[in-house]
Amino acid sequence: MLSYRHSFHAGNHADVLKHTVQSLILTALKEKEKPFLYLDTHAGAGRYQLSGEHAERTGEYLEGIARLWQRDDVPDELAPYLSAVRAMNANGTLRYYPGSPLIARHLLRADDKLELTELHPSDYPLLRQEFAKDERARVARSDGYQQLKAKLPPPTRRGLMLIDPPYELKSDYQTVVKSIQEGYKRFGTGVFALWYPVVLRQQIKRMVADFEASGIRRILQIELAVRPDSDQRGMTASGMIVINPPWKLEQQMNSLLPWLHKVLVPAGTGHTKVSWIVPE
Repeated sequence: MLSYRHSFHAGNHADVLKHTVQSLILTALKEKEKPFLYLDTHAGAGRYQLSGEHAERTGEYLEGIARLWQRDDVPDELAPYLSAVRAMNANGTLRYYPGSPLIARHLLRADDKLELTELHPSDYPLLRQEFAKDERARVARSDGYQQLKAKLPPPTRRGLMLIDPPYELKSDYQTVVKSIQEGYKRFGTGVFALWYPVVLRQQIKRMVADFEASGIRRILQIELAVRPDSDQRGMTASGMIVINPPWKLEQQMNSLLPWLHKVLVPAGTGHTKVSWIVPE
């Protein structure tokens, strides 16, 4: 369908959660000297202008990154993520938001590699231009799900695969599980991090059940809800499903999520969750 544009939603509460988890995983992978691969299946445009027409129309970032990026009481767990945001806004004015590829570029080392995929005809050229001078990165216009077959396992046998589909089709909730299963067969020690929106809770319950039946072990679920579940239109929560999470991630998110929920959701509605879909 290719109608989804992340520029309308950049920097919202879901991005804060997704990019916090991404940053913590990348930081953990850097604790070992051996290089690794960062694979982004649905990379988007990379850079988002918060004063642009799309972001201004929704204003979602005002209830996301704008609520925390300049606070002086942020927990240590947010430092890697916020360093990427601040690097793009060095003059102290929040003008730009980095998508997951730019957060990865900020945090990765010289010998780590980036494989970035985007299909959207408007976003792909922007992504390609953004990384034109980065020798670590390869940018392709192709099916992101297929990259979980084509690019795995990486030569270094270390990596993070970030899977962030637009969920324009209801079938995406099942397609993404099958695609991760294919990737896991090829690279069972890699870290797979899947972002999901909660629009209808039943869709997420079915997806979680599919993961439970997949045969994959060590699957952690992290969720941040800003409103109670609803059958009305709109996203009430978002989450990350992480396969092979770094050993500190569960503890880090248990510590961080209550603070994050308090700052992002002053009304106190919604919930946070950190639990194992499938343990060791």
